Amino acid sequence: MEPSKRNYDIVLFGATGFVGSLTAQYLATHAPEDCRWAIAGRSLTKLERLRERLAELNPACATLPLVTADSTDAASLRALAASTRVLATSVGPYVWYGEGLVEACAEAGTDYLDLTGEPEFVDTMYVRHDARARESGARLVHACGFDSVPHDLGVLFTVRRLPTGVPLRIDGFVRTNATFSGGTLASALTALGRGAQTARAARERRLHEPRLVGRRARAPLGAPHFSKETGTWALPMPTIDPQVIARSAAADERYGPDFRYRHFAAVKHLPVAIGGVAALGAVAAATQLPPARAWLMSRYEAGQGPDEARRRRSWFTVRFVGEGGGRRVFTEVSGGDPGYDETAKILAEAALSLAFDELPALSGQLTPATAMGAALTDRLQKAGMRFRVADTR
Repeated sequence: MEPSKRNYDIVLFGATGFVGSLTAQYLATHAPEDCRWAIAGRSLTKLERLRERLAELNPACATLPLVTADSTDAASLRALAASTRVLATSVGPYVWYGEGLVEACAEAGTDYLDLTGEPEFVDTMYVRHDARARESGARLVHACGFDSVPHDLGVLFTVRRLPTGVPLRIDGFVRTNATFSGGTLASALTALGRGAQTARAARERRLHEPRLVGRRARAPLGAPHFSKETGTWALPMPTIDPQVIARSAAADERYGPDFRYRHFAAVKHLPVAIGGVAALGAVAAATQLPPARAWLMSRYEAGQGPDEARRRRSWFTVRFVGEGGGRRVFTEVSGGDPGYDETAKILAEAALSLAFDELPALSGQLTPATAMGAALTDRLQKAGMRFRVADTR
């Protein structure tokens, strides 16, 4: 897309929300001077207040463009998508508020990024908008936060250190001490409470998605076990991350003829592991009842999250154990507060990558590793996220 044909290189929609404002702050201090970017949302008053805060970080933001748009107003979303080369959104739960913007970007040929961890939304968007995005040249990249960039790029980082042309087996083990915001809770509870819809969307996607020929790319759930490699109890994580990784593997022959990935939470103490499984089961059961789900959502107000001091104490580590062709490699991706500071960094750097990096000439619904791969890994490493090889055997 020729930059001169759009008013902006990047627009951040939902900029006044909790994660949105952190992303805007990151762009204010890290976007190159020649980057033409704007913030967008429903309330002009809130956008103006945010711009004042951004100007304290960077005086150049005093004239930052403000764009009003509403998720329920299709015309405003079409105008928003047509104004920019890349549109990043933090407005969720996406299954409720996201499709209008995906559709507008697919029609306009605008690159789209979000933070969703909702499999139903991703599968439905593939069925409804992938074909049009391929025609228009739009790149639709979901899960561009802690779901699922550290895991997706971490597996790619690991694969590149294993032999080619052989079956590969990779397990990921996630540890963090972070907390969450009201928006994150709402998205998670919405996804848990829509099991039937999620299964139906997955079946519909399988009817439309081309099947691999001569290769396999799988992400089975796995079973709870004690991991000797990490010295922790490994509990299977039924998140969107394994699905994203399997799709990256399906799109790239470098992952080998038979690829398998499993995703685990790493817990040091068995009683904590047992308690965590019980708590997750109770929450999942409660979300099947609308009154209980509404009560759980009311515990945290949307738009709020952990304060700066709490985020400063937060961290994450994802350790990968990869095997193939008689070789074993241990890698690690780690960083600070995963849900907010690092997620804001990831979303902003992904937007900058789509806008300015030399990337594969692809379109349609893509994973982060497929769309941006090494370019985004390099950006995140320069921004302080650590990708390293811990050991090889």
